[in-house]
Amino acid sequence: MSDAVLSLAGVKKSYNKGLANEVNVLQGCDLTLNAGEVVALVAPSGSGKSTLLHIAGLLDEADEGSVTLAGTDMAGQSDRRRTAARREDVGFVYQFHHLLPEFTALENITLPQFANGVSPEAAEARAMELLTSVDVAHRASHRPAELSGGEQQRVAFCRALANAPRVLLADEPTGNLDPATSDTVFEALMTLVRGSGMAALIATHNLDLAARMDRIVRLEDGVLV
Repeated sequence: MSDAVLSLAGVKKSYNKGLANEVNVLQGCDLTLNAGEVVALVAPSGSGKSTLLHIAGLLDEADEGSVTLAGTDMAGQSDRRRTAARREDVGFVYQFHHLLPEFTALENITLPQFANGVSPEAAEARAMELLTSVDVAHRASHRPAELSGGEQQRVAFCRALANAPRVLLADEPTGNLDPATSDTVFEALMTLVRGSGMAALIATHNLDLAARMDRIVRLEDGVLV
């Protein structure tokens, strides 16, 4: 039985299709992520890595090819089914934390759980468990503006994992941080991912961080190598 939780096969994506200025971003990408595996995605800016992550996370659709998530081919699925799969099985982390400014760190992590029908008590317990694992539980009652950049990003990691997704997709998650903070935050992310057994695809320009993951894939000329 396969341990694959996310598979991309022959994924192609173009913009301005059929026009003189058509841009072929992805030209047949194949990738399989297994449970418990952390993969670095290395690519220059503008090469299509964000497009690839959006397609993998069901935020966008490929022109050709398939995306299989948790054993289900998502091609042709309804918007409702894709939204449910994205909410239940995929966690996202971006370069900027995107925390809700009017809510505390704890509330930012409990709110996504309510959409999955989790009780307030269970959601708060889960949030505190995650915050504790990345050493920011003492900041649970603080709003994002009261947190350092590293603390904000660690809270964002916790929010992404709040619903125990099968796959984590991260787009330059330490890109806004200084080197020392970046290292601390990366270790926090790895602690969360390794402790959960999920698969993770992490886009980064930092080759030192990439080397600490299980393997590296590179996006070159629209294909993964």
